[in-house]
Amino acid sequence: MVVTVTAMNFEGVRAFVAVAEEGQFRLAADRVGISQQAVSKRIAALEGDLGTALFVRVATGAALTADGRTFLPRARAVLAAVEDAIGSVRPETRPLRVDVRHRRVCTADIVREFRRVHHDLPVEAVTLKNADEMTRALRDGEIDAGFAYLREPVGAGLAHAFAYLDPVQIVVGNRHPLAAATSVRMSELAPFRIWMPGIVGGSEWADFYRELSEDFGVTVDATGPDFGIEALLDTVAESTSTLTFVGDRTSIVWPEDHDLRRIPVRGPMPYYPHSLVWRTGDQHRGLPELIAHLGEVFHPPSDDSWLPRAARTAYRHRR
Repeated sequence: MVVTVTAMNFEGVRAFVAVAEEGQFRLAADRVGISQQAVSKRIAALEGDLGTALFVRVATGAALTADGRTFLPRARAVLAAVEDAIGSVRPETRPLRVDVRHRRVCTADIVREFRRVHHDLPVEAVTLKNADEMTRALRDGEIDAGFAYLREPVGAGLAHAFAYLDPVQIVVGNRHPLAAATSVRMSELAPFRIWMPGIVGGSEWADFYRELSEDFGVTVDATGPDFGIEALLDTVAESTSTLTFVGDRTSIVWPEDHDLRRIPVRGPMPYYPHSLVWRTGDQHRGLPELIAHLGEVFHPPSDDSWLPRAARTAYRHRR
């Protein structure tokens, strides 16, 4: 027999569990918040759906039949599953969902730091492809906030704030001419190939490195297959003419025999600007905490710094 689950027999399941646990229809009615007659009707409707009796009347109230005893643990499981499903989408109980873009970069590290400070707040980090996908997810309520380099003003219903300015470093092998440097100037990078495979044309990453190249006369090469950061570092480790860019908090590891060097760029220091974006109507209790945390840990750019034009303009207006 196939039993169709309706709103009525779901409430019947709730009433059934209450009667089974209280042992009396009157006490179950008080617990559920309806009349004793309504409880009796719901139990009768549920028994009709199931085609079997769940209770027998006894002097002290109601006792479970054999079928009722079989049904009880499964009915409890149904109620628990529904409560869990409802809780998963309630702002006060579900995790704060944040797009960190990539789990190796600084934004993921920032969210991990926030979680350590607010250890009682559930947080879920997701990785979306680009700012457009993040914006769609924000508007659809799939996430509460996300990080991006904002090249244009956010639309209506969204708000943003600078979150982290990520200083750019270079990575070179131990035989590279710059390997012994403690820092390098942008002008010193002009003779070398700066390999950044996997940059998608039109993306915020592509625009950032395009502007950087134009302003300092360096060549960022995005061609070639992208086999991941490990393969890129293999190439850099062996080369005397190739280097790559990373953020200062980008998490990378390499084999000991690679002997790679991470070197800060100065004069000026380029920053990749990460902003936090959120939906203005979002009611998650953790969102104001995240915004406040980022405001506390934000470090303004140094006097000797470089930002892409959109970020420079936005930062001036912020001040």
